Amino acid sequence: MFSAWSSLQAQTCKPSDMIRGNKAPQGQCNKENNSYCCIQGKACTIYKCSPPVSSHRKAKLTINSFEKGGDGGAPSECDNKFHPDNTPVVAQSTGWFNNKHKCLNYITIDGNGRSVKAKVVDECDSTMGCDANHDYQPPCCNNIVDASKAV
Repeated sequence: MFSAWSSLQAQTCKPSDMIRGNKAPQGQCNKENNSYCCIQGKACTIYKCSPPVSSHRKAKLTINSFEKGGDGGAPSECDNKFHPDNTPVVAQSTGWFNNKHKCLNYITIDGNGRSVKAKVVDECDSTMGCDANHDYQPPCCNNIVDASKAV
């Protein structure tokens, strides 16, 4: 048992590749919730993995709107729906999202002395970005939990 745990802890998630940013056409970059857009020609790191999951794993919490017209862009991948900002939902980085295996499951987010449960409804894409499908935003880092304002 110890050797299995040691091997899991030793796993790392290294960058998979790089993509070059494309400048958003006029009016197509959604900067809601402090989002930023790709810069023409700037290299962006992509990941196909996320760090191993554990109860002590620290993720970076970012804010996202899952509403229609929000900075989340398209309907959520798990249920093809938009979600109100007052509903506790999240998108996880590609590796943690695990090809939709986390869809509609609840995760617990601890921070600032509080704890909240949120439903996984989408992927924060770590493998692509800087295009219309991603609101001309760069790929997510590999340790992101992108949450609605309710979280």
